[in-house]
Amino acid sequence: MSHVAKEKQKLLNRLKRLKGQLEAIERAVEADAECARVLQQATACRGALDGFIAEVIEDHIREHMIDPAAGADDPRTQASEELVAIVHAYLT
Repeated sequence: MSHVAKEKQKLLNRLKRLKGQLEAIERAVEADAECARVLQQATACRGALDGFIAEVIEDHIREHMIDPAAGADDPRTQASEELVAIVHAYLT
């Protein structure tokens, strides 16, 4: 995953928050918390993981599919940006 080196700290911060959310779910289950509370925490955790996945996909597309020399008017650049928008719409 060398292409994410620029975004490494941002991704690590997302993972640390995700880890905290998972630990909160674990504590809630251990404490026999209400189902609604556990489900709310699980949904938030899933959203955080989807956001992480979207970031990694976006970084991959921008690193491996877009030619920096091509410019914004290049059809491949435009298609890649459309793909990034679709990923974000689907995962976030």
